[in-house]
Amino acid sequence: MSTLFSEFDFKIYPLSEQAVTLTFGSEIAEPTAAKIARFNLLLEANPFPGFKGCVAGYTTLSIFYNLLEVSSSELCGDNGFEKVSHYLKSLSDNSKLDGRNFTPKRIVLPVCYVADYGLDLDEVARNAKLSVDEVIDLHTRQIYKVYMIGFVPGFAYLGGMDERLATARKLVPRAKVAAGSVGIAGKQTGIYPLETPGGWQIIGQTPLKMFDSDRSQPSLLKAGDEVQFKSVNLEEFKALEK
Repeated sequence: MSTLFSEFDFKIYPLSEQAVTLTFGSEIAEPTAAKIARFNLLLEANPFPGFKGCVAGYTTLSIFYNLLEVSSSELCGDNGFEKVSHYLKSLSDNSKLDGRNFTPKRIVLPVCYVADYGLDLDEVARNAKLSVDEVIDLHTRQIYKVYMIGFVPGFAYLGGMDERLATARKLVPRAKVAAGSVGIAGKQTGIYPLETPGGWQIIGQTPLKMFDSDRSQPSLLKAGDEVQFKSVNLEEFKALEK
C-alpha cells in the first residue's frame, strides 16, 4: 500500500520494518533531483525521533530509522510505517524553512586528461566525431548535478553532461580502475572513489580523494551537490596529489 502526498508530489512505500522509500517520479531529470535534495535537507534539519539517515537515488529517497525509538515516540500512528509517514506528510505540508538553506554546494574538481589518465579519451572522441580538445572543452564546460551516490562508497553519478559525449560502456570491463578516475557511461559521467573493477570509458583522473572513511563526511560529494571539472596539466596534478 502506498500513500500520495501532494505537497512534494511523492509516494511512500515501506522498504523494510525500519525504512521507507519516497518516490518523486519515474524520469531521471534535474527538477526531480532538486526536489529530492530539498526534501533530504529539510528532513535532516528536522529529524523525527529514531531518524538515522537518508539515501538518495535517481527518483527516490530512502529513509532509515530505529523502529524501537519510532514506536515508543509520540508520533501519530499505530505502527512505525504510519508514524513515519504521518511525520513526513506533516513536514512537507508545514515547511517554512528559508530557501537559502537549500542552495546546492558547488565543487570544482581538477582533472588531468592526459593519456596516462584519460585511457579512453581517444575512443570517446572518435565516437563523438570530435577532437580530444573538443571533448575536454565540452566536459569541463558543464555544471553537473550529483544525482546519487552508489555502486561503491562515494561513487558519484552526475547528470547534465553534453549529450554529444554520450558513449556506451566498455564491452569488457577493466579488472582495475584507479581511484579518482573520471568516466562516461551512456549519457552520464561519474567518478570512481576507490580502485575497483569498472566498465566506464575513462577520460581523466582527479587527484582529490573522493572517499575517506576518516573524514566526518567520508564522501567528498553528496546527492544534490553541483560539480564542475577543471582541466589541469600533469605537473599541477602531481602537485595536488601530494
